[in-house]
Amino acid sequence: MRFSKLFVPTTKEAPKDATLPSHAFLLRGGFVEQLGSGLYSFMPLGKMVYDKIYKVIKEEMDKSGAQEVLFSFVTPAELWKESGRYDVFGKELLRIKDRKDNEFVLSPTNEESVVNMVKNRITSYKQLPLHLYQINTKFRDEARPRFGLLRVREFVMKDGYSFHANEEDLKREFNVMHDTYSKIFTRLGLNFRAVEADSGAIGGSGSKEFMVLADNGEDDILVCDSCKYAANVEAAKRAPRTTNATPPEANMMSKFATPGADTIEKVANFFKVDKFYTIKAVIKKAIYEKDSKVVVFFVRGDDELQETKAQNACGALELVDADESDILKAGLVAGYCGPANLPSQTLFFIDNELKGAKQMICGANEAGYHTIGFNVTSFKDERFKDLIAVQEGDRCPYCDGILHKTKGIEVGHIFQLGQKYSKAMNATFLDINGKSQPFYMGCYGIGVSRLVAVVIESSHDEKGCVWTRQTAPFELEIIISNLKDEAQVEFATTLYEKCQNLGIKTLLDDRNERFGVKMSEFELLGFPYAVLVGKSLNDREVELITRDGLIKEKVSIKDIEEKIKEKLL
Repeated sequence: MRFSKLFVPTTKEAPKDATLPSHAFLLRGGFVEQLGSGLYSFMPLGKMVYDKIYKVIKEEMDKSGAQEVLFSFVTPAELWKESGRYDVFGKELLRIKDRKDNEFVLSPTNEESVVNMVKNRITSYKQLPLHLYQINTKFRDEARPRFGLLRVREFVMKDGYSFHANEEDLKREFNVMHDTYSKIFTRLGLNFRAVEADSGAIGGSGSKEFMVLADNGEDDILVCDSCKYAANVEAAKRAPRTTNATPPEANMMSKFATPGADTIEKVANFFKVDKFYTIKAVIKKAIYEKDSKVVVFFVRGDDELQETKAQNACGALELVDADESDILKAGLVAGYCGPANLPSQTLFFIDNELKGAKQMICGANEAGYHTIGFNVTSFKDERFKDLIAVQEGDRCPYCDGILHKTKGIEVGHIFQLGQKYSKAMNATFLDINGKSQPFYMGCYGIGVSRLVAVVIESSHDEKGCVWTRQTAPFELEIIISNLKDEAQVEFATTLYEKCQNLGIKTLLDDRNERFGVKMSEFELLGFPYAVLVGKSLNDREVELITRDGLIKEKVSIKDIEEKIKEKLL
């Protein structure tokens, strides 16, 4: 293609709100256009990148045995009400009515649609397993769209859903998708990790996120330095911590006056003990569909509560800080709250690592008093949950290696949903014994449009994009330095035609523009290679430029074709 005929409206400056490189470079390079808050259109170069990503995803999904379908973007609200998600999904779900007052939603995800498609059509275990997927538009009414394509309202996703006769086969398909996603992101040239994750609004268990490692990543990830373990901070686990610190001296459990000691720091100083031997109470208000409730979470004094884990523990839609009136109404004493002798109706949970802990110090549920010599031994198992925020430097739960924190951008997520949606929507099949059973389901998503931005976040410099070969709109750009020099034009055009015939996607910059403009735009647009046809042609040489690192080398005109083949074929 000739640059003079390509619609590429580049600009020198990015909008002030473009704080991330991908946002700035995609707008400056004319890859995308912003229509409104969280709404983007793809222009020719952007659509080329999108199509290459789409092609890789579709090829690998088809190879995996999944079958492509296409769901309606607008979904009847009755399906979401049937699944139970209509009222609990949150404000991100855009609910609309037509002229007849029928209720609909703009789909952010399609579990309901796929269950409706399979329900009463797949009726026997003999027809299973089944995996259906689509690549389609989605909508989430984000409160604060930002970061360009990374956090938008309208986007394109690959979402797949599998149906199984039992949990064992669901796990088999989960592993197939793990391998399929690994192939997709490897083909796209991305540096990624599969990490353990929280299932969020989708639900289910056995959740893994695929994260591309990037300095501007939106998520914190903990990775082991000795094995393949990696997890989002919301789901990270660790080996239980130990200490060499001396425990507090107490022959038996007793109440002790601690005036003014209403923080863990003050309690540890008061008793002259390590905070490891104290129990911290974090008081929250849990928001449910129809009511709210004060919940207390107990963690070790030198740990912090991980709020997503806490929210999952109590099954809340949201957790907020409990204010003074909430705490008083619940009969609790801020600063002196402990797991023993709580008011009878108190909902509380204790971190797993405190189970069986002895000689602890905790609040006595009375202002100005703490309990010493407390043993965490008389609580039911359901009180214990994983609640703590794992920190950098903690030990790996599998190999005892050291955990390190890094940044990542989520590009894919796979879930073992189990029977959550099939039970709610009464989608069943007859098993091998002729008994009606709800389907076991899996769910598998990839952010297709956001991958356009993710590639740049993981590969750019201060001048612009550095596309991977697998995602670049063009693999090679041939730049004519002086359009008035007939020899330059002739050589560049001939080389362009040869590259096209070789199947190399090539762009010929034949514009009547200054050389400096052409070079700065090559650097901004970020195609993998460029051949500069300029004054050195008189010496029977051209310049080959590798965009990654802007490495330049002189190449004889008789060798340039072979050099291009070596790089791109």
